[in-house]
Amino acid sequence: MSGDYQIQGLAISAIAARFGTPLYVYDAEVLERVYEELRSLLTPKVELFYSLKANPNISIVHLLQELGAQAEVCSMAELHTALQAGTNPERIIFLGPGKTDAEITACIRHGIYAIVCESFQELNRIEAIAAEEGRIVPVALRINPSFTVKGSRLTMGGKPRQFGMDEDTVMQGRQQLERCSHVDIIGLHVYMGTRMLDVEPIVENTRHILELAERLEEQLGIRLQMVDVGGGLGVPYYEGEQPLSVSALSAQLNPLFEQFKEKHPDIRLFMELGRYLVGTSGMLVSRALYVKESYGETFVVTDGGTNCHMAAVGIGSYVKRNFPIASLSRYGESPVAEFNITGPLCTPNDVIGKKVNLPPVEQGDLIGVFHSGAYGPTASPTHFLSHGSPAEVMISGGEAHLIRERDTPEDLLGKQRLIPVSHSAVTNR
Repeated sequence: MSGDYQIQGLAISAIAARFGTPLYVYDAEVLERVYEELRSLLTPKVELFYSLKANPNISIVHLLQELGAQAEVCSMAELHTALQAGTNPERIIFLGPGKTDAEITACIRHGIYAIVCESFQELNRIEAIAAEEGRIVPVALRINPSFTVKGSRLTMGGKPRQFGMDEDTVMQGRQQLERCSHVDIIGLHVYMGTRMLDVEPIVENTRHILELAERLEEQLGIRLQMVDVGGGLGVPYYEGEQPLSVSALSAQLNPLFEQFKEKHPDIRLFMELGRYLVGTSGMLVSRALYVKESYGETFVVTDGGTNCHMAAVGIGSYVKRNFPIASLSRYGESPVAEFNITGPLCTPNDVIGKKVNLPPVEQGDLIGVFHSGAYGPTASPTHFLSHGSPAEVMISGGEAHLIRERDTPEDLLGKQRLIPVSHSAVTNR
């Protein structure tokens, strides 16, 4: 069937007419299906955390919280988002290499499950603030391990990083840890990489992390209450990439987790997921403003470019590869030509898709960038050219709900302050 693309029976043309473009549209049914599939296949001995950095919209956080996900946050705003979405503070952990005193204090006062500490200097700040607050604060150590495992698009361990504490440094820091009287070291956190689509690297990462946890207990003389094995489960973006087989992954991971729990029944096991949970649920919808030819190539200039979707640029790639892109106005029709999909910015880098095979594209048509539920507007320069953030809509129960209003010029100017210019400043230029 070709024609107007639909989500839960709603025509995308009607959604775009009601809320305008550019906009992000999220399908709640996809969110639920992805979460519930993983939850049903993975052993219940592993607890799932949603990483808000992937998409911090409060309605998305609330839906995942209702499904059973706990929350991993990395800023004051993300902490407040998780709390306002209904997450119990005891189901929140706080990460990040650059925590401020205000963030540490908020974590302590709200009574979250654990602050994940990334340096001994940070540990000293937590200790000092906890003493001022008269509290003993649960802390997990984020460790940059000595091992690396191939298969991640962005490797976090085994090399110099601003994240975490090097394994050797931690293992030699027993005396520093013992000097802390207001910090309770309860856990270990390791995050090895991101966007992994193959089973074996994830299994190897997990095996090494669980072995590291046992060494940590033995060498530091601490009793762990939790081990966070990170996540990094991937979403296919580019041609030729295959989805991660969660059934195959669970078949290999579950025995590891079960064996570890048999030996350490009191240690909770955490897995963090961001992109994997929300990535396939979202789509950027933009409208073709102009279709033009230039030196033999056809350009579709849309109202939603890299200012809305920087992730689609493919940062760090030498060769431009495209996210899944389709005509939503002629969905399912056969392609007839290659089009370059660009946005409204005054830079040649504002290219969402290069040489995309599409059916005929006319002014006013809708273009969709699929698999865009993670790292959309919040990881994009939405203020470039002062366009502001796009609207965000969730389709739930066959109804469209506005979950973030579009920025207006008044919103962008509202926080600016116009000061008078002195006469001397003008005349002395």
